[in-house]
Amino acid sequence: MSTPDDSPTSREIVPVHGGERGENVIAAAILDFVSHIPASAEPVASHADDTSRRIASAAANKAALTAGSLALPPGPLGWFTVVPELVAIWRIQGQMVSDIAAAYGKTATLGREQMLWCLFRHTAAQAFRDVAVRVGDRLVFRTAATGVVQRLAGRIGLSVSKRALGKGISRWLPVVGAMGVGAYAYYDTQQVARTAIDLFGAVVHTDDGRAASDAVPTR
Repeated sequence: MSTPDDSPTSREIVPVHGGERGENVIAAAILDFVSHIPASAEPVASHADDTSRRIASAAANKAALTAGSLALPPGPLGWFTVVPELVAIWRIQGQMVSDIAAAYGKTATLGREQMLWCLFRHTAAQAFRDVAVRVGDRLVFRTAATGVVQRLAGRIGLSVSKRALGKGISRWLPVVGAMGVGAYAYYDTQQVARTAIDLFGAVVHTDDGRAASDAVPTR
């Protein structure tokens, strides 16, 4: 089987088909997002845990401000900001994950499967049964074919679309709703950061038996 590339790369992925329209839109947005892993200028840190927490705090604050601002348009106009808000938050979180991986010296192990795991594991854990397997205390990633990633995006899209519906409803209460959306974005980003720190703070295993460890962090 193939293994993740040795550096962040762009990948062409065929959009997902089938399912409900709303889920389709979100699944397609997820596929488009993970077709490019953002590069990081973050150096390897001697105290990667502390550095990662700093990265996470800055990203969570940025996500809260971004989400709250996009949630301000009232009523029907607010519905049109739901997907752009999701994509904007994913971009912030994706850069955060890339920076955390770099801080631990694990940039070479960050592929689309690991990015999806970090961003969505806390909201759609069951969706990852085809790409991540726990063996004892180890988490082993299977390098997924495009079709598998499409199915994964579809499952995640189903979970995220349910959450997005609640966000759309909150647009009818612009100020209170925006505060709630911002608070959730902060919480969600912290959850993503926790998953990334747990992942890259350990040895990352791939399905060919290779233990990927670019550097050993000082914890």
